[in-house]
Amino acid sequence: MRALCRRPSLAAAATVLLTCLPVGRQDLSSGVQVTAADVASLLLVAVAGIVALASHPTRALVPVRAVVLVPVVGAAGLAVLGSPDVLVSLPGYVRYLQVFVLIPLAVLVTVRDRTDTLIVGGSIVGTAALQGLVGCVQALTGTGASYAGERVRAVGTFGALDVMGMASVVSYGTVILLAAGLAWRGGRRAAALGGAALLCVPLALSLSRGAWLALLGAALVVLFVHSRVLAARVILVGAAAAALLALGPGAGSGSDLLGRRLASITSAVSQPDQSVSDRYSLWLTATRIWLDHPLTGAGPRRFAELRDAYAPIELSSGSDADDPVNGFRRLPLLSPHNMYLLTLSEQGLLGLAALCAFLGAMAWWAVRAAVPAAAGLLAWQGIDFLYGDVGGPSTVVTSVVLGLVLALVARPVTEEAPLWRSGRRRAGLGVAR
Repeated sequence: MRALCRRPSLAAAATVLLTCLPVGRQDLSSGVQVTAADVASLLLVAVAGIVALASHPTRALVPVRAVVLVPVVGAAGLAVLGSPDVLVSLPGYVRYLQVFVLIPLAVLVTVRDRTDTLIVGGSIVGTAALQGLVGCVQALTGTGASYAGERVRAVGTFGALDVMGMASVVSYGTVILLAAGLAWRGGRRAAALGGAALLCVPLALSLSRGAWLALLGAALVVLFVHSRVLAARVILVGAAAAALLALGPGAGSGSDLLGRRLASITSAVSQPDQSVSDRYSLWLTATRIWLDHPLTGAGPRRFAELRDAYAPIELSSGSDADDPVNGFRRLPLLSPHNMYLLTLSEQGLLGLAALCAFLGAMAWWAVRAAVPAAAGLLAWQGIDFLYGDVGGPSTVVTSVVLGLVLALVARPVTEEAPLWRSGRRRAGLGVAR
């Protein structure tokens, strides 16, 4: 407890690390799955509140830039008030505030200097390494989630019901290590860049096409913020390598699992598979719901209730999930798998504008202040939200990542330099004066 009082950021680190605990067999009939990480996140919020109350009155623990969270609270609240079913929308409102306001704000309060940044960032990298190791074992031993009739998809301890969880956490760790490797020198640089390369192995084995594309975009953003010249060189080399692979013998034959999965990216528009086709149908459903509720949306957690009334006839009744722990399950499609469209349908234009303002403001500050880690993490999350939304045990890690980014970009420059900052400006937690 004394260590927690001295370093409240340990509560944020513990929240991330507890997501590594296997969730076991999940009972979807209850509708609510509370994990150890969820409980730890409540402790994190409580610790941040105590720290804020116990701090000296002249010390501002909450920077002015945290005001970007206010529209998120207000827009979601208006969506609840405008919902035809407040009792259904109220739990969704609380969950939304937990993910996008309370946990990020708590991380912002508890991350105060370089050591705190190392603690929280290190917990994310450590969690990514552990999840990646478990995922590799699953892929090699056939104990992962099912894909094409075989249990070869790496999902870490999150299981098949949160099939994107491991890919998300591993991507966060890869972006952080890449940014750290570019900022550091000597042996630490080699270790960080080598770790980032190793994390790409479980990411590939996750078979998550969206995570691959998001990491590619995030890596380019990190390189660009660090050095435009280096980014241009990498793009040229990458383009040349891609051309050679495309023209090489057997290229694009899709004879192996990864090759087929990679090749399916290019056919997502012309010849989409069933999962992509269902996603397009869900996007159309969300758009139709929004057209009937343009300003404040239909209310949090009402997409699932309204889906059948607005969905096109070609939408599947559900998706399949299979792993050794949960067995075969038929899962209903309860969200549009697009955070922006989910927010638009449930919170209307006001909710989408608030969410985009929150993410956009942090992205602008990260690029302007030359903080590659923050810019890369936001780039990955922004791209990920195009094909996914929040949900599952890994959501807590997403919240902590948003809080870490907010801490990196919202505070003024100090002499205590955190890591993962470009050498183009003086190191600090936030923007240059």
